[in-house]
This record gives sequence, C-alpha cells and structure tokens, in this order.
Amino acid sequence: MRFISTLFLLIFGLCPALRSQTLVSSTLLGSRTRAQLVSQFGVPLIQYGVKYYRITYTTTDTQGLPDTVSGLVAVPDDATRIYPRLVYQHGTSSSRLDVPSFNVVNGGEGVIGNLFAGLGYVALLPDYLGLGVSDGFHPYVHAASEALVAADMLRALPAFAAQYGVHTNEQLFATGYSQGGHASMAFHREVETTWKNEFEMTAAAHLSGPYSIGEVMRDLILKDTIYYYPGYLPNTILSYQTAYGNLFTQLSEVFREPYATKIAEFYAGTLNLGSLNTQLITLLTTNEGDSRPIRMLQPAIIQAVLTEPNHPFNIALRDNNVYAWAPVTPTRIFYCMADDQVPFQNSVLARDSMIARGAANLIATDVNSAADHGGCVTPALTNTLIFFLSYQQVGFYTGSGQLAVEPLLLQPNPAGESVVLRNLPTDGQVQVVDFSGRLRYAGVVPAGDRVLDVSGLDNGLYLVRYLSEGKIWQGKLVVQR
Repeated sequence: MRFISTLFLLIFGLCPALRSQTLVSSTLLGSRTRAQLVSQFGVPLIQYGVKYYRITYTTTDTQGLPDTVSGLVAVPDDATRIYPRLVYQHGTSSSRLDVPSFNVVNGGEGVIGNLFAGLGYVALLPDYLGLGVSDGFHPYVHAASEALVAADMLRALPAFAAQYGVHTNEQLFATGYSQGGHASMAFHREVETTWKNEFEMTAAAHLSGPYSIGEVMRDLILKDTIYYYPGYLPNTILSYQTAYGNLFTQLSEVFREPYATKIAEFYAGTLNLGSLNTQLITLLTTNEGDSRPIRMLQPAIIQAVLTEPNHPFNIALRDNNVYAWAPVTPTRIFYCMADDQVPFQNSVLARDSMIARGAANLIATDVNSAADHGGCVTPALTNTLIFFLSYQQVGFYTGSGQLAVEPLLLQPNPAGESVVLRNLPTDGQVQVVDFSGRLRYAGVVPAGDRVLDVSGLDNGLYLVRYLSEGKIWQGKLVVQR
C-alpha cells in the first residue's frame, strides 16, 4: 500500500507548476569564519566561512493539505563561486525545536550544515513536518513526507538564492544520519523514480538508518529484547496513525497502562520525546524488570501483528521500508556493527536488496565495528565527506554565468613523486591547492602531457587546477607514498 494515491502522483508528478515550493521567509541566524569552523570541527579541508539562515516554505502534509515548514540553509561566504546543492536529513528530535534551524546556534545537529557549507556546498537541512514551525504531530520515519519536505526545500531554493546572491550548479548530494538516514534514502529513491525528470542525484550516502521498518525494526521490538529507546515504538505507531488513520480508534486498544497515560501526554504535545523515553524506561523497569518495549503493547495487538501479515500495522510498517529499489547514482551506506539503537542489519539488508536489484555502484561499509549509535556519527560523516569530494564540482561565477569547469586527467592518481597532466589543450597556468586553502604551487605550462613534480607535497588530498583562455580544468589528486 502506498499512502500517496496514484492520482496524486500523476497530478503532482506531471505538473511542476502545481507543486508546493514557495519560499515564505528567510532569516539570517549567524555566520562562522573559516578559522572558526576549522577549530570547531578539526577538518583542515574546510575552505570557506559560512552564513546560515532559517527559511520557511510551503509543502503539503500527510493528508495532502497545505502546510508551512522550516529548515536550515547554510551557504559558503564566497559569492564568486557556484556550488553544488546538498541535502542533509537530521536524526530523531527529542523535542519540537530540536531541529537544524533552531539548534544550530546551540551546537545541535544543525552545525553539520555549517560543516558542509564550509566544504563548498549549499547545504539544505529540512526540519520535517510537525517539527520546527510546522503544526501537528510529527510523522516519524514516514518515508513519503520525509522525501517531500526535502524536495520542496530544493524547489524553494531558487527564490532564496536570488535574494542573497547564492549560485548553485546542477549537482545534488544527499545524506543523513539515523532517522535522517531513512529520510535521505527515501528522498534518494523518489529523486530517481517519481522526480527523475526534475532532479538528478550526483551521489548519496546513507548513515546508520532504519531502512527496514517492516522487518529489522519490527523484529527488534517483537523479540521482547531489552532496548533503552522505548519511546521510538509509540512515536512510530502514532506517526502512522497520523498518516494513515486506520491503526486504532482508542490509544488503549494498543497500549497497556500505565504506559498508555504517558503516551497520551506525548501525543497531546504536553510531553516531549526525550522525557517520554526516560519515563517509559522507569515504568518498564519498575513493572517489567527492565526496558522491554513490547510489554507496553496489548497482548491482542501483539498476536495480531505476529499472525496477520496484512494487519494495518504490518502494512504501514512495510510501506515505510526504503531499501527495495536499485540506486543508479553512486551510493554508500555507512554503519557500525555495535549500533545500540539502529541494528546494523538494516544496512546489510539494504545493501543486499539493492545489489540484487542491479545497483552497480553501491558499497556498504562498517566504519567502526565497536562504535555505538552516538559513536558512529563521526566516522560515518568523515567517510561521507571523503566520498563526496571525489564528485564535487565548484565553479567560478562571473556575473553573467559560470566559467566552465572541465575534468582534469591526472595520472597516476594516487601519485608518489610526480603526476602527469594529460592532454592540456593550450598553454596555461597550473595551480595546486591543499584543502586547508593554501596555494602550494603555481606555474605556466605548455600544451600536451606535462609532468608535475609533487615530491615536495605531504601525503594528502589536493586540488589541481589548470586555467587557460577563460576556461578551467580541475581534478583532485591524492599524494601517497
């Protein structure tokens, strides 16, 4: 079952003018210099300072009705360049304002937008439905709405860019962590299917996400295991009740007391998810001996879900799986074997399913087998940054357009003592820049194949540019001995 009807898809898929994409407002929240970002993240590859904004824009909710949502846009501070777009989807929010456009100032997950902007992307971080400025209950791990708020943020970007003199090219990257991994995979899927005539993905990296809601995450709860994130269970059930409307009539049909009372407070908005999770752990430990989320459920519901494949719960769970397709663009799945919140089997199942369906450029990597969910963030993001760098293109804006940036062929790559610049069409200037922004070499070379001595460079990643007759060629060079 798909929540969005075939008619809805036909209308909104074929008529771009009808899509929700209006920029409502934009507010400058602050700025960071390049030096501040390097100090904050310890990433010498950062090349730019950034400005970051909260925007609001129109979309539609899970019932297809108009809604206004918020998100963070972070942009490099160098207006002479033209940058790729990057969508980052955030993890589970503990409260309504625990979202990128509200927590960036306080060092929350929104700072990841500043990191990507410092690396030369225009970063878009949607806050999701029901969070930030959006009204209503947040449709947690609801694939269709997660994808749509990202797409509509992209559709609102041109108005923002025109207002602030920001220039973007056609490249599009997608990533996200935890719930954001689920959201980024949902968005990636829709870009390559529903919206393939509107967007084109350049590369995507999905990080520690619950891609298998209907199998891996379902089985985690139904096995009566100890799990210290019991709040995820009612959050998911209430989300799908909000989206589909057919899971229950009364909350007491699903949850036992004393858990139902606390969950009702959460549903009414008087208790946030962080507080709900803490209180449920206390209640479960007191009444069941430990935090076993299945014991919050009524026995009749457990039996029905276990024995009826087409029970509305099972249908809703399967409808929000995001792995049963084959990405065309280069894709990475990064995870950690010791993840205590999102089992690594989500990533393994997604990898196997996608490869079986024909995905040609997809790799799933355990980036730290000993890291838990929190510890997996840094290695997963680090691998994502490196992966995206090999595809990223940043051009130069002249006021009337973009100077063409062509790929520069470098052989061998990685290089040890020297590298050959292949097929230089005319005499021109060569520049070698390290990813701390320092110019390491500049010189004039004639046309043809030219050898460049790199023996004086340290091991690492460099940007090599060749400029001639108003055109630019560039490539990334790895020096490794």
